[in-house]
Amino acid sequence: MSIIHELQWRGLIHQCTDLETVTKELNQPTILYAGFDPTADSLHVGSLLPLMMLRRFQLAGHRPIALVGGATGMIGDPSGKSAERSLLSKDILERNVEGIKAQMARFLDFTPGSGAILVNNFDWMQSFSFLDFLRDVGKNFPVNVMLAKDSVRNRLENSDSGLSYTEFSYMLLQAFDFVHLAKNYGCKLQIGGSDQWGNITAGIDLGRRMLGLSLLGMTNPLLTTSDGRKMGKTESGTVWLDSNRTSPYQLYQYFVNVADADVLLALRFLSDVDEAEYRSIDAGMSTQPGAAQRRLAQSVTKLVHGEAGLASAVRASEYLFGGEIDRLSDQELLSIFADVPSQTVGKDLLAQGLSIVDALVLASLSKSKGEARRLVESGGVYINNRRCEAVDRVLRPDDLASETVVVLRTGKKKYALLRFE
Repeated sequence: MSIIHELQWRGLIHQCTDLETVTKELNQPTILYAGFDPTADSLHVGSLLPLMMLRRFQLAGHRPIALVGGATGMIGDPSGKSAERSLLSKDILERNVEGIKAQMARFLDFTPGSGAILVNNFDWMQSFSFLDFLRDVGKNFPVNVMLAKDSVRNRLENSDSGLSYTEFSYMLLQAFDFVHLAKNYGCKLQIGGSDQWGNITAGIDLGRRMLGLSLLGMTNPLLTTSDGRKMGKTESGTVWLDSNRTSPYQLYQYFVNVADADVLLALRFLSDVDEAEYRSIDAGMSTQPGAAQRRLAQSVTKLVHGEAGLASAVRASEYLFGGEIDRLSDQELLSIFADVPSQTVGKDLLAQGLSIVDALVLASLSKSKGEARRLVESGGVYINNRRCEAVDRVLRPDDLASETVVVLRTGKKKYALLRFE
């Protein structure tokens, strides 16, 4: 299957300089690139789309370049922004770049000599003096070209803050990235989100002026929900690809809970599901509720966190539906039950032995000891999702589901945590 067909059935081609020329170029192994903004030390769900784009090209036999913007990140891309970004220090950017590099290796094969290439534009931009850059690059970049771009014009026309010279220069820096990669790596195609079209075409124009090359560009639609919001945002914040920020379970649950109106687009854009399987999932949407979401969650979690991360996420999800809970770390357990009420008590209570009746009252799962006894006697009390059979049951250290936590439940879904510290 050609990469163009792959991108077309997935709906991933939004704009293209010349589809016929691009298709012809991609009939042979082609070097292409996409850029990533190092505004944090982890990528997020919004970064999955460009990562998966590069992955799809590599699997189709092409050679991707993943560019981390260590230099451009010091300025911030004004595209799609209504106000100027806060500038990051060099130290913070270096830390962010290192974190992003490690995550990219889960998606791309960076085998030296034949695999994907990872570059940081700070490596070539740091050698330029201001005067050298103006003389060698700036003279080839007409200001009217910049003013014609939507990303610049919108800020000038529709923003009270205008556009600083620093932000105005961003387009020139990104355009030169394309020129540098074309000259030094033979890169012919730049890909990115639809909000990057102005920057991409600026690089194509600069490549023609500086090197006499006919470079190519392609964009994909932005990853948004049916109501126009960016996918990867929740009430509690951004969904990250770093397991320390967003656990495998939380990532899995995010995609399990994607709305029916959004799940098919997310499957096409973010998963490794092939066309035949996708058509089957689409056809079964009405008769197999939730199946598309589970398949999406499985695919993305495996890509981001590997087989072990997916297994952990699935196991954790089962705990919420009554699976026995044990051998977890505090971090894993607390991420699973992040929204569950918890109470912290002294660990000496557990060492002495804490009655289940007192534990239920402490955890606020019952209002009185009498009510707690009735709950136990009726068979409606669970310790780490195992039914409590006796009203005189005593909690001991070996009842801990993790280093410090015991999970209590009454009925089918009413959970509470007791933390012994």
